[in-house]
Amino acid sequence: MHQTLWLKVSQTTIRVYQSHELKAIHPALKQPGQRSTLDEHLPPNASAYKMRDPQWCLKQAAAIGDNCLVFIERLFSHKVLDNLRAAQGIISFSKRYGEKRLEAACERALTFDNVRYNTVKQILEKGLDQQSCPEKSFDELAESYTGNGRFNRDLKNFFTH
Repeated sequence: MHQTLWLKVSQTTIRVYQSHELKAIHPALKQPGQRSTLDEHLPPNASAYKMRDPQWCLKQAAAIGDNCLVFIERLFSHKVLDNLRAAQGIISFSKRYGEKRLEAACERALTFDNVRYNTVKQILEKGLDQQSCPEKSFDELAESYTGNGRFNRDLKNFFTH
């Protein structure tokens, strides 16, 4: 920090020099907002987080429980690297909420076929993982959803020929 650096920019690379000594080579990125960070330039906690690859996530999920493993596998079934941060975040919930609650939250999310990070987060924050039998959740819906609402129409009127 607070040091003068020299850059040599070409079509494909950017070279960073400090006092005529080459310090780093980065690829020239084409899109605004893209970043290129060398692993050796990362702080220790960031490099530890980066080592938590998909295989690590699957191993941790298996240790938590079957539902967590299935959840992470389904999360990785499409665009593994795009969903890696979500998988790492889901597994980190075991530190805050415990493995038992995380397993129950993954089971509930799978029951509703909603395999997303925010789903598990909301289930845990609202304590929905501690409710009994998620399949019965539809039985406990308000009357407006079960046909007894004030403005509901009788379906028999729609199907007269």
